[in-house]
Amino acid sequence: MGCCKKSNCGPSLTDEQKKILEALSQSDDPLACKEIAEKVGLTGNQVSCRIRSLKSKGLVDSPVRCKYTITNEGRAAIGS
Repeated sequence: MGCCKKSNCGPSLTDEQKKILEALSQSDDPLACKEIAEKVGLTGNQVSCRIRSLKSKGLVDSPVRCKYTITNEGRAAIGS
């Protein structure tokens, strides 16, 4: 079974995806999956899977290898 369930790939965001976006929105610097995981209470693998989905939706960007930031679209999605 893959890490990305169909319910996580649609246009709506899961609670975990929202938590990841909120954590990214509160950081001035790009964050690694491990750093995000510590902030939101998930494993690094869970965050990595959710990040892939968020990137495909254009809500997260990776300006540095293995580090992530929230995009303007991501901020709009969580209303920040």
